[in-house]
Amino acid sequence: METENKQDILDHRYMRMASIWAENSYCQRRKVGALIVKGNMIISDGYNGTPSGFENVCEDDNGVTKPYVLHAEANAITKIARSNNSSEGATMYVTASPCIECAKLIIQAGIKRVVYAEKYRLEDGLDLLRKAKIELVYLNPNE
Repeated sequence: METENKQDILDHRYMRMASIWAENSYCQRRKVGALIVKGNMIISDGYNGTPSGFENVCEDDNGVTKPYVLHAEANAITKIARSNNSSEGATMYVTASPCIECAKLIIQAGIKRVVYAEKYRLEDGLDLLRKAKIELVYLNPNE
């Protein structure tokens, strides 16, 4: 029971950190943050935004998100690829539930647990993660 409580406390702390990290996003419509944690160490982080070298403008003049904007999960996972770390068996904390494209990346990155806050209107990403037997934990952002 105590380890469950400790994990719950850590989940809430890491989610708060992911929320703070989301503030780095230049996107106007929605700011999303992600952390990848392994062995109680943050091994990667990400927020939604444009690729390196692009101007930090996520939406076009009509307020539509540009097609090349990366999601927070994709940014965190690709950062792992450029490091000496491995995300095998890690936990991802993300402030919004993953879309189907990010769910595919999560599966391929070997992440075994996803803790998410805000629910996205589409559930296909969560459905795919469930199918891959990845543990999903919903943390209500208003608690």
